[in-house]
Amino acid sequence: MKKQKLVIVGNGMAPGRMLEYLFEKDRHAYDITIFNAEPRVNYNRLMLSPVLSGERTYEDIITHGDDWYAEHGVTLHKSAKVSEIDRAAKTVTSETGVTASYDRLVIATGSNPFIIPLPGKDLDGVLTYRDLDDVGKMLDAAKRGGRAIVIGGGLLGLEAAAGLKMQGMEVTVLHLMPTLMERQLDPAAGYLLQEEFERRGIEVRTKANSHEIVDDGTGKVKGIRLDDGTQIEASVVVMAVGIRPSTELAKAISLDVGRGILVGDDMRTSDADIFALGECVEHRGICYGLVAPLYEMAEVIADNLLNGTSEYTGSVTATKLKVTGVDLYSAGDFSEGEDREEIVLRDAAAGVYKRLVLKDNRIVGAVLYGETSDGPWFFDLLKKRSDVAEMRDTLIFGQAYQGGTPLDPTAAVAALPDDAEICGCNGVCKGKIVNAISEKGLTSLDDVRAHTKASASCGSCTGLVEQLMQVTLGDAYNPAAVTPMCGCTHLGHSDVRRLIKSRELKTIPSVMQELEWTSSGGCAKCRPALNYYLVSDWPDEYADDYQSRYINERVHANIQKDGTYSVVPRMWGGMTSSTELRAIADVVDKFNIPAVKCTGGQRIDMLGISKEDLPAVWADLGKAGFVSGQAYAKGLRTVKTCVGSDWCRFGTQDSTGLGIRIEKFMWGSWTPAKLKLAVSGCPRNCAEATCKDIGVICVDSGYEIHFAGAAGLDIKGTEVLGLVKTEDEALEHIVALTQMYREQGHYLERIYKWARRVGSDEIRTRIMEDADQRKLYFDRFVFSQKFAQVDPWSERVSGKDKHEFRPMAVLQAEAAE
Repeated sequence: MKKQKLVIVGNGMAPGRMLEYLFEKDRHAYDITIFNAEPRVNYNRLMLSPVLSGERTYEDIITHGDDWYAEHGVTLHKSAKVSEIDRAAKTVTSETGVTASYDRLVIATGSNPFIIPLPGKDLDGVLTYRDLDDVGKMLDAAKRGGRAIVIGGGLLGLEAAAGLKMQGMEVTVLHLMPTLMERQLDPAAGYLLQEEFERRGIEVRTKANSHEIVDDGTGKVKGIRLDDGTQIEASVVVMAVGIRPSTELAKAISLDVGRGILVGDDMRTSDADIFALGECVEHRGICYGLVAPLYEMAEVIADNLLNGTSEYTGSVTATKLKVTGVDLYSAGDFSEGEDREEIVLRDAAAGVYKRLVLKDNRIVGAVLYGETSDGPWFFDLLKKRSDVAEMRDTLIFGQAYQGGTPLDPTAAVAALPDDAEICGCNGVCKGKIVNAISEKGLTSLDDVRAHTKASASCGSCTGLVEQLMQVTLGDAYNPAAVTPMCGCTHLGHSDVRRLIKSRELKTIPSVMQELEWTSSGGCAKCRPALNYYLVSDWPDEYADDYQSRYINERVHANIQKDGTYSVVPRMWGGMTSSTELRAIADVVDKFNIPAVKCTGGQRIDMLGISKEDLPAVWADLGKAGFVSGQAYAKGLRTVKTCVGSDWCRFGTQDSTGLGIRIEKFMWGSWTPAKLKLAVSGCPRNCAEATCKDIGVICVDSGYEIHFAGAAGLDIKGTEVLGLVKTEDEALEHIVALTQMYREQGHYLERIYKWARRVGSDEIRTRIMEDADQRKLYFDRFVFSQKFAQVDPWSERVSGKDKHEFRPMAVLQAEAAE
């Protein structure tokens, strides 16, 4: 049977979710073409705020990468704004000249930011906040510093203000109404929210009516003048006062349009072959700007594209603010009325405020600030119009207190119905999460995030997801998979890494202070991790704290069980010479070193050296040209090679030369865990490249790059990253891969574990397919090497390294731990 043709105009979150639903039901029903006005793939717009604040990157918020479209046979035209739709011919044409025919068409053009018609609205420096391009302009403006004025104290305005503040700008929020977020919050919660923003150094002016954006005389923003005559100096003005459905295209083809594109309950427009989806839609007189209703629309359209009979009857919406450290939840209607009653809980010391609005013993509105874990439960009661009369006295305390005595939180989440929404950002209900855990054998939070998207965006629902895992898995649940990085903090490694970067924390004390460590000096688990993260993120500013490293790294040698040390000089690519061998022999004789052994990494290990002799051993080895092999380091250890095309009759490329080049380029670099490489000159793989962290197999057509192998406690073959043609390309890809791992890996997490956590396909996309991103990773590695490629042995011998050895008894005790 011939496939029908489906064309989608727009590539936002709603059409992306629609395609997921469609493919779940029948992935072969349509040939699909997408026209996207933006020059990129589908991404999570809800996470623009963390991108603006620096807590996430664009790569972190991609929903469907290029490989997803290729895998599903979807043709995606980027930077292809649609200019014409011919309903009679059933064709869609873009401004770039591409034409596609359709049997069914979905218009998902989204919304446009509302621009207040103020004098000066067209000046350079007046920005909006709607998509990734807007975020890019705001980040560029933040680099120049100064003050930003944000007009609008709603969701988008406050998220923009918080992000610009975290980027180092002074920020003023102007809001016309008496309290912030008046559509979602009552005055009390709005007051608490304003207090929190002012505590963060953001000026908030309510009842502020903007009169004019002031020109500096060159066509750029100088500031803003209010109706009362007050003038505020600024270099940037961000308008975040609302959105309007994008209906221009629909009007041009004479579809029925009100405020948005008019649709029926089946989501069809006035043309039965054309559906409309998302923020451009008007349904039963309502235009929705939150994601949950859009996902519900998407599911209806997916079913009806397959000749289903689904209907969308409208949505009740809930709101969360995506600003780190601000817990806020709002749902329903909280306005006052004679037929309504309210229940309020205030705890000023804890910064907690909760208000429920009831009508006829049913919740019609809820506002939670400071403690929002019961938000999904209240929302479920609200949506289902549940009678709450019997729990009236304890309702405000939340689900865990129903029945007279507090319940275990897991019992409370177990009692939620399957259709209760857990993750608002991605529209994921309890049933989907539980089914995925059970059917796919998921055991970690990262697994659940990967398969359901729950907790993968703002993260505010993480606690609920973890409780669901506990309920579903029982004794099989592994809390270690989701525990904090140590007992000194509630934060996990990923959050700590993200906040160090976004808040520009550049010392261990500043991290512990700003991230509210519970112990004054940290512990043996967190200090080495923090030291690595700071070295990685701020290579030119942070001074490596050797006292926060493990014993072997502190003394630049491996301590043995008898308290002596092992010294391994670096041999580039496993190559050596008679001169080097004589130097090693002389050192062995001179210091009566009792054991000499060849390592698996093609080097020579001298074992049994006393602490007192280490500097002299290093000095003699240094005279022969040796540098530390860093066999003790959480960093590059070895690049193992075979003899390759220089000597071997099967060799296809110069594997030895490439291995030496890689090692000389990368030595000295710290990584989350030890890093071992290998280059084999042909598929016979004599250098065992397919069980290394990163490996290269030389073939006739070039260099096949492998990664994520293991040959220790875990045994795992590598995965193929991709094939490149030249040595230069091989070096660039390997270095970029290493830098991606350095920036994303948790401390002590080997590459294969990191790849399992973030996804091998995601890594391939970033390194093999995205040349710009690969170049950025490569350049950041090169920059860090300016500060890392210093031989620690020569530093210690010369006295430049001032770190003193600690007493042997202390070292042995630490080693025993």
